[in-house]
Amino acid sequence: MVDYHAANNQSTVGGAQTYMEQENDWDRDLLLDPAWEKQQRKTFTAWCNSHLRKAGTQIENIEQDFRDGLKLMLLLEVISGERLPKPERGKMRVHKINNVNKALDFIASKGVKLVSIGAEEIVDGNAKMTLGMIWTIILRFAIQDISVEETSAKEGLLLWCQRKTAPYKNVNVQNFHISWKDGLAFNALIHRHRPDLIDYDSLRKDDPVTNLNNAFEVAEKHLDIPKMLDAEDIVGTLRPDEKAIMTYVSCFYHAFSGAQKAETAANRICKVLAVNQENEQMMEDYEKLASDLLEWIRRTIPWLENRTQEKTVNDMQVKQEDFRDYRCVHKPPKVQEKCQLEISFNTLQTKLRLSNRPAFMPSEGRMVSDINKAWHNLEGAEKGYEEWILSEIRRLERLEHLAVKFHQKCAIHESWTDGKEAMLTQKDYETCTLSEVKALLRKHEAFESDLAAHQDRVEQIAAIAQELNELDYYDAASVNARCQKICDQWDVLGALTHKRKESLERTEKQLESIDELYLEYAKRAAPFNNWMEGAMEDLQDMFIVHNIEEIQGLITAHEQFKSTLPEANKEREAIQSIQSEVQKIAQSNGIKLSSGNPYTSITPESINSKWEQAMAMVPLRDNALQEELNKQNSNDTLRATFATQANTVGAYIQAKMEEVGRISIEMNGTLEDQLTNLKEYQKSIISYTPEINKLEGYHQHIQEALIFDNQYTSYTMEHLRVGWEQLLTTIARTINEVENQILTRDAKGISQEQLYEYRASFNHFDKTLNGGERGARHDHSGALQAEEFKACLISLGYDVEKDKQVGAQGLDGGRAGVIGV
Repeated sequence: MVDYHAANNQSTVGGAQTYMEQENDWDRDLLLDPAWEKQQRKTFTAWCNSHLRKAGTQIENIEQDFRDGLKLMLLLEVISGERLPKPERGKMRVHKINNVNKALDFIASKGVKLVSIGAEEIVDGNAKMTLGMIWTIILRFAIQDISVEETSAKEGLLLWCQRKTAPYKNVNVQNFHISWKDGLAFNALIHRHRPDLIDYDSLRKDDPVTNLNNAFEVAEKHLDIPKMLDAEDIVGTLRPDEKAIMTYVSCFYHAFSGAQKAETAANRICKVLAVNQENEQMMEDYEKLASDLLEWIRRTIPWLENRTQEKTVNDMQVKQEDFRDYRCVHKPPKVQEKCQLEISFNTLQTKLRLSNRPAFMPSEGRMVSDINKAWHNLEGAEKGYEEWILSEIRRLERLEHLAVKFHQKCAIHESWTDGKEAMLTQKDYETCTLSEVKALLRKHEAFESDLAAHQDRVEQIAAIAQELNELDYYDAASVNARCQKICDQWDVLGALTHKRKESLERTEKQLESIDELYLEYAKRAAPFNNWMEGAMEDLQDMFIVHNIEEIQGLITAHEQFKSTLPEANKEREAIQSIQSEVQKIAQSNGIKLSSGNPYTSITPESINSKWEQAMAMVPLRDNALQEELNKQNSNDTLRATFATQANTVGAYIQAKMEEVGRISIEMNGTLEDQLTNLKEYQKSIISYTPEINKLEGYHQHIQEALIFDNQYTSYTMEHLRVGWEQLLTTIARTINEVENQILTRDAKGISQEQLYEYRASFNHFDKTLNGGERGARHDHSGALQAEEFKACLISLGYDVEKDKQVGAQGLDGGRAGVIGV
């Protein structure tokens, strides 16, 4: 027989052992009341089948179906969750005995002491021995492990029933036999856990059969507890079998406690899944934001690298306006996205680390370093594009100025050369008198002088055309054609002049009379006329200056020109006196003069007319220069205004950057106080934005005035924008760092005092070792190197030599890093 008076588990000091010591002998129980054997047979069979069906099988006769040991071994494997030795498949008695012995050995290995029971009795179908063995299995695997308020086994199960049924009327569970006869206790257990299945108030104590059947049917249908008892047997027996009742009630205990454990596990899984889903969403958001930002950079860089030249300054200014719109409208949101991307990445990594999850690795090419590299390329392209726009505007301004100057000089030259070729090819000297030929020769000499004077203008035209070609002027073809035409014509004029001179010199020998006064007039009038034309050209010449020094240089040159006017006026009066002397001589000698000077076409009237025109242009030139001087003074004021604001903003940004760096190292108070202070500090910095906008306004005025340099400040708007963005990014990162520290502290359970100790140690070694062991370099870098970190841990009480997990990497920020370790 089974020694059910011994302990079922060697580790149990009470519970099942105490219960079985108080039990009546198994054989005596069955002899006193054969009805109990019937109840046990039915209950134990149903209990075995409730487990065997998990393996896809069942038994019909408890003492017959376990005889070969196969289903007995299978039952033990199902209820224990362990693998037994491989059974023997033979049909001989020895095979069956060996299989049953393997099962009994397994039961004994679980701390159950078997006495007077052998495999032969089970193989022979001994009903009492088989039921005793099954009861031992039920005690060991279904009842012994029940524990309620420091009681176990039968006492624990009874206490559990009492606790669950205490609120119900007409239910008083004191044992596992007569307390269950009316069926109310079974219904109370079900109603306590599943009130939706039973209408307890409708049950009557005087109708036990109905109560029992109701409980059995509900348990079988909704709780997956097979029917192990007959209501009639329980009601018709004076004292129901305790073992059968205990076996059936233990199924309720496991069903409800299992459901509660499953619910707890499900809640835990849901929480983990929720965290995982949130992390997955953050990963997806990071991937999408990174992809969008990289795509925007990929589309923007080719636009910034486009160097398609425009034809006019206005066209380039349109490009400049587009670039300014890009800087002020399109780029700032992307700067915010980049900052948010870095913050999201750091927060995600912190959450994954706190959840003991692997670090997040973005897709290839979407790391924060990849984005920073792409951003660096974008800013490089921006700088190159801005420099190119400014150089192109200067080039086009120079081109437009040169083009106007070129066409002006060409027009003057073409006006002068008009008819010269016809004049040089005529043969009027063949029919002239000696005096007329001599006059023609002198006239030709004057023409040669005039021609030589125009040589400089032709060279200037050629030089301007060459510079237009070198600067890649869009209409260079027409410029080259006109220049070539002038040069070819000039060569023809030179050849014709030389040929006519030879013809005149051949006839000069026959002509002796020459009017020296006319000749002198012609020789002096031509250069003077040419000087006046040059002066008029200079007075009408356009000018482009970029600062006060350049305009003052032009004003000085103009004043020097005006200082030569008295001497030029004397020359004009001298030339006019020559013509007056001619008139005087002619009148005194009765000489009939021709309609004009035979040596020149320049008349005193034309000289006077040009002189008056030149004198009228002088005040106009004065006004133009003065207006330009006023403009440059205004531009200089704009420079000074911008410089004053820029120097103030630059100093503010520098001071705040140093202050943020100091705060990030020497923060005091709780993390929540630090976070609040940092956010208030962030608001104070953001409140400075109007000063930045004011500076942007000054910069806009400078850009509109086409001012490209500023000697009053070393700051540029681009430098200040970058500094401002870096300041906002730095404070945002510092806030994010503190938030991550709070997450780490809450997750790791670090107290505020421990946190202060960690922070003090970190700041001490960050300052001390940096200063002491590295040559007095107090940089407060916010990171500990290997030796610093080791010293910091030793000061905190860690055994560094024992803890091999401590690496040689520095801790970023000095606060979240120590908590993370």
